[in-house]
Amino acid sequence: MAVNTERKEYPISMRLPEADIALIDRAAGLRSRSRTDFVREAAVRAAEDVLMENRLIRMSAEGFAEFSAILSRPAAPVPEMVDLVKRPAPWEPGYHTKA
Repeated sequence: MAVNTERKEYPISMRLPEADIALIDRAAGLRSRSRTDFVREAAVRAAEDVLMENRLIRMSAEGFAEFSAILSRPAAPVPEMVDLVKRPAPWEPGYHTKA
């Protein structure tokens, strides 16, 4: 009796220039990943980004008015961010001094 199993993985085949393969292999090696895992992860992440960029958000007129009002308020300073921007960058004098 034949067993009908549903396929859970689907192959994708690409033809890439040697330079692209070398670049992908180098990056995959730095992440200790196989070429397949690296390319799959990058493709899925790119697909998720595209889908999130194009997601439709629906809200009521009242909800939109409240949302717009919140966005129109002056920004409140975040103390940690203010402190961060006041610190010298690693390439600036005074970076290695105790803050």
